[in-house]
Amino acid sequence: MPRLTEQERQEILRFIEADKPLPDKYRFLLFEDKREVELVWNGKTNDVCSIVLPFQTIEQVDEPRAESNQQLDLFDARGRQLKGWTNKLIWGDNKLVLASLKNGPMREEIEAQGGLKLIYIDPPFDVGADFSMDIEIGEETFTKDANILEEIAYRDTWGKGADSFLAMINERLVLMRDLLAEDGSIYVHCDWRLTAHLRLALDEVFAPDNFQREIIWRIGWLSGYKTKAKNWIRNHDTILFYTKDKHRFTFNKKYIPYADDYVRRDGKKPEGSGYPIEDTWNCSNLDPLDSIQIMSFSTEKTGYATQKNENLLERVIKASSNEGDLVADFFCGSGTTAAVAEKLGRKWIATDLGKFAIHTTRKRMIGVQRQLKADGKDYRAFEILNLGKYERQHYIGVNPNLREAEQQKQLVEKEKTFIDLILRAYAAERTDGFTSFHGKKAGRLVAIGPVNLPVTRLFVEEIIFECRKHQITRVDVLGFEFEMGLFPTVLDEAKSKGIDLAPKFIPAEVFDKRAVAQEQVVFHDVAFIEVKPHVTAGKKGTPATVAVELTDFSVFYSQDSISHAEQTLKNKSRRIVVERGQVVKVSKDANGSVSREVLTKHWTDWIDYWSVDFDFESKREIIRVQDSDTGEWEEQWTGDYVFENEWQSFRTKKDRALELTSVAHACPPGRRKLAIKVVDIFGNDTMTIVEVTI
Repeated sequence: MPRLTEQERQEILRFIEADKPLPDKYRFLLFEDKREVELVWNGKTNDVCSIVLPFQTIEQVDEPRAESNQQLDLFDARGRQLKGWTNKLIWGDNKLVLASLKNGPMREEIEAQGGLKLIYIDPPFDVGADFSMDIEIGEETFTKDANILEEIAYRDTWGKGADSFLAMINERLVLMRDLLAEDGSIYVHCDWRLTAHLRLALDEVFAPDNFQREIIWRIGWLSGYKTKAKNWIRNHDTILFYTKDKHRFTFNKKYIPYADDYVRRDGKKPEGSGYPIEDTWNCSNLDPLDSIQIMSFSTEKTGYATQKNENLLERVIKASSNEGDLVADFFCGSGTTAAVAEKLGRKWIATDLGKFAIHTTRKRMIGVQRQLKADGKDYRAFEILNLGKYERQHYIGVNPNLREAEQQKQLVEKEKTFIDLILRAYAAERTDGFTSFHGKKAGRLVAIGPVNLPVTRLFVEEIIFECRKHQITRVDVLGFEFEMGLFPTVLDEAKSKGIDLAPKFIPAEVFDKRAVAQEQVVFHDVAFIEVKPHVTAGKKGTPATVAVELTDFSVFYSQDSISHAEQTLKNKSRRIVVERGQVVKVSKDANGSVSREVLTKHWTDWIDYWSVDFDFESKREIIRVQDSDTGEWEEQWTGDYVFENEWQSFRTKKDRALELTSVAHACPPGRRKLAIKVVDIFGNDTMTIVEVTI
């Protein structure tokens, strides 16, 4: 330790005795391994998540349609992939996903593919970021509010300013670095708000020597609005390119071909492949070969405001990976990285916190598979995963600078406040003496899921266990989100044990004190599906078949209210709201007269996507968990089955049509279960199971 003056020693003691932090200067006086330049923010810590949670397979998508042909011996007769890497689409907090990938059994699968060669991320860096989505109903478009988990995780935890953003991204960058192959690369997309901060954060995590390039991406053309700005016109984003090792990384130099009529000054034709691409990337129509900007009329647009175009990702992926390499995007949004990786013959991992992002990516990847199949090209299966059980992280305002005991005390208080808020909005009274239940209403006990995470299978199983212990038969389960694939399996399990379990969505209005006071908060039920199987007996030499017809879909959602829209609308304006399962356009003319138009004219208007598994209980859901004694990874059956997506119909921005009867699927004689999954326009999935005899 370096020598300190007596005055400095006394000053340190005074700060310690007063339980106050030491001034910054002592970090450099006390420690030899000091950095010359360091990024410091409030609450900075070296703690990195090390928890490992099991990945559960919610859905498997092998072939895009049930009537597909086999592909190069990679798929069996049913369409299931037989061998090799299966691409991963993972729903959940990417910190937990990254920690589980880095430290869990899936790391072996990643290393068997040569390691993770390339990471591209475009994290939300705007404190005012908008997670809403535009959804089309007939000829109209309305805005779907942000997912409540995204709202809480982003705005309340790492969207409060530069320090909270840096705390979020730094831990994730460390996890990404440790997961990245030794010869891997990372591209981080950002804009003017946090470029300087991110550059220093990346220097600290990856080391300054591993910085490769700062890429300037011109993002658009001048518009009338921009030309009126009283300043230099802001018109670029930044992409920071780092490698794990400055001496070992993939880089395939790219060129913009010379025009056919291009000649040098001496009149001779140029040699070589063209212009080497520089670190300033254009989107101008003056040079279409160098255009990497998504157009307003582009067929690849999905409705995500922050969506990046495929040409941009194609440039990154081609330059810093080779065919067969594994690439990842841990803020995947609408799935552009995964789509381009699939088209370019790369393997991929894509993750996102938002359920709607996962659903959008699922549709997009099935579309990519269909196009590759039509073109006679290879593609891989992909699976939708989530974390089988969640760490109880509480994004509810606990001060990270407090001591652990004080944090726990604050956490208890925050949780109590949250529970009281939900019970008050639900018009339920608090009840004590239970582990799983928080309240009671009209003879039914009430269990409330976590504020920041979906209600999981484990959460519901604990409810069922306590119901049996205390002979409870009627329960309402309230949650902001429910784990994908949770229903109807757990409802059937509860019913078989004599328990009437009713899941209900908690609306965002619970945080509106006026709505609670006026008893306007509606807790809507999980949606309900009706289907009709069509079984055709086999004739001589031909097998029997079964098709599924979707006959009804009931929803009960609310977003805003008609009365609120009528009260707050200005003259000559309109708003589209969702109230009790109907989408309604409320308009006010120049004289203040109000009119209403119901846009959801048919139950099918609520459906964005539906799919069928023609033999649901044929593939067990297996997770890998670590034995606490031996440390070995062991496979365990969760007791559930994987939904194998064998046929699907869904809407796209280009094609709004929806098939309501599946293909006729050949089946051997016997009883079997059909699983039907419907995803509504909000991205919520509902599943039902029917039994048929062939």
